[in-house]
Amino acid sequence: MLTGAVALCFAVSGTVTTAGSSARASSTLEERKLPMKFSWIACQPNCRGWVSAVGIITADSPKEFDEFARSRPLNGATIVLDSSGGSVNDAIALGRRFRGLGALTTVGISVANQAATGDRASVLPDAYCESMCVFLLLSGKTRYVPPAAHVRVHQIWMGDRADDAKAASYTAQDLMIVERDIGRLAKYTFDMGGAGELLSLALSVPPWEDLHELSAAELRLTNLVTTDAVADVLPRQDSAIPVAEAKPKNTDRFVSRAMEGEAPPQAAKATKTAEAVVPTGGTAAPAPVQPSQ
Repeated sequence: MLTGAVALCFAVSGTVTTAGSSARASSTLEERKLPMKFSWIACQPNCRGWVSAVGIITADSPKEFDEFARSRPLNGATIVLDSSGGSVNDAIALGRRFRGLGALTTVGISVANQAATGDRASVLPDAYCESMCVFLLLSGKTRYVPPAAHVRVHQIWMGDRADDAKAASYTAQDLMIVERDIGRLAKYTFDMGGAGELLSLALSVPPWEDLHELSAAELRLTNLVTTDAVADVLPRQDSAIPVAEAKPKNTDRFVSRAMEGEAPPQAAKATKTAEAVVPTGGTAAPAPVQPSQ
């Protein structure tokens, strides 16, 4: 066995059809560096299928999910996450959409495996859910995290200053934005059934430190995990398939942005906020700082 390979896989077999494309792997490390993309992974006749959500949460993510969901019956669907995080308020808006559908959530990489009888859909567990992705995971009505997955947290910060946070300058307005968004995040956490320990752990890790990976005990303590049975979020379990270990991205940061559809406080109308931060080495350039809406 290759060093670092993972011999654990929770999988659902069936004929694979990915919306708008032929059967193929729907998630790669490169896709995690791009804005979030939603794909439907069908596995008839053996299961209903699931939603693959891969990439960084941006200002467009809630609207793009609405468009994706419009033509599909997603009530009670499973959403498989592989994301480095992104915008605080857009993640909150997206998470509330997931909860409104009664979605189930888990962490994994959706792939198509070639077999003699045709391609098979499966979910590889060695995936990353970091930063605001963790709060998307929390939005699931039922939540499962495979043992090989990496769920990592840290503080929220101004996205355009996270790379060199100690050397950056901050105004009173900047502090107001961060504290406002911490309040929104706290309310969302409790609305979704999360525990205060999740906020305590996340807000204890500054941007100049590595993200904190939650242990199995911490996943339970924070109420991020509600079940230890993969069958509760995906219909069946199949044979193990080795997969090369994914590498963590330490530079992803929470960022602030006015919540879509929500009127910000009067004093914040002229405040500059940041969009999602792309991991170092990514192919998408960070969005420029711009006035909040």
